[in-house]
Amino acid sequence: MRRYTRFAVVGAGHGGQAMAGYLAHRGYHVNLFNKSAERIDPVAAAGGVHLTGVLTGFGPLGTVTTDPAEALRDVQVVMVVVPANAHGAVARQLAPHLTPEQVVILNPGRTGGALEFARELRLAGGPDCLVAEAQTFLFASRIAGPAQVTIFGIKRRVPLAALPGHLTRTVLDKISRALPQFTPAVSVLETSLNNIGAIFHPAPTLLNAARIEDPDSDFEYYRTGISPSVAKVLEAMDAERLAVARAYGVHGLSAKDWLYRAYGAKGDNLYEALQNNDAYKGILAPTRLDHRYIHEDVPTSLVPMVALGRLAGIPMPTMSSIVSLGSAVAGVDFWRTGRTLSKMGLKGWTPREVALWAWGGGSAGDPDDVGRVG
Repeated sequence: MRRYTRFAVVGAGHGGQAMAGYLAHRGYHVNLFNKSAERIDPVAAAGGVHLTGVLTGFGPLGTVTTDPAEALRDVQVVMVVVPANAHGAVARQLAPHLTPEQVVILNPGRTGGALEFARELRLAGGPDCLVAEAQTFLFASRIAGPAQVTIFGIKRRVPLAALPGHLTRTVLDKISRALPQFTPAVSVLETSLNNIGAIFHPAPTLLNAARIEDPDSDFEYYRTGISPSVAKVLEAMDAERLAVARAYGVHGLSAKDWLYRAYGAKGDNLYEALQNNDAYKGILAPTRLDHRYIHEDVPTSLVPMVALGRLAGIPMPTMSSIVSLGSAVAGVDFWRTGRTLSKMGLKGWTPREVALWAWGGGSAGDPDDVGRVG
């Protein structure tokens, strides 16, 4: 029996197909949109997504299309499941087809995703619909074949926040039956500044560049790629992240404590906790440096985190060095192309204005509105 809430999933990669198949398997009407037909033609031919792994079965989909208007028609919730560096482009693409009553959820937002998406939506003339972001992606999943996705794991708890934060409950009320794993965060500053991938992804990849480029070198990313010395770099980055969180009144969870909460992994320091995490055993490092750990996580996780830190007067030497190193390796100036204060609509704001607006609302890019909150 199909349930009431109707979903559109934007993006048909590993995560998008998992999200669409999961929701459809649970009895919800789901449309699937992807900008190119190549990825979704097999899904359209099959009529849905075959699920394997921790969940087996078939998720029958409604409309499978490259037309955003068709995908978004008569749905209540739009689940955006694309790399974070595509959020701005997706906002512009969806703007003419969204309605004020719809809710958009970024899965995940990385750092400042909802801020950038809302600004781009406004600049493109889109409606004043509610935008929310998840702290991390709900599934560990991979496409296993045409119209087939394997879900290796489903997280038990994923914080989510709306922009503004006082409307988070409105979002959760729409999705809680379908996705009870989502729990309320205070604001998008909490989901953004507890982005643990910002700590675990770029630095170990860059500090193991020679090993990754060696075609004869296969190594476990977390177990051997994060040596005691690399872990010290991650701890320095994590300390900077937690300082930024404190500056904005956000409860920050350390990377070591996150490992304990998420996996029960214990240790006196981050290195020991990583070594004691059985869930990371056997996970191999990327085989190339042209990888999302650099091209997505540096510009959309680290650049905005450093920007928010500098706005609050927090020194960010270690995190900044990783951004510059990533830019050099990729041949891209991530300081320029990444998620800057301007792209988040925060240029000229104070930390207090940012925190008040993230909770209470106002017009993106207009700090005068923040002074009238509350």
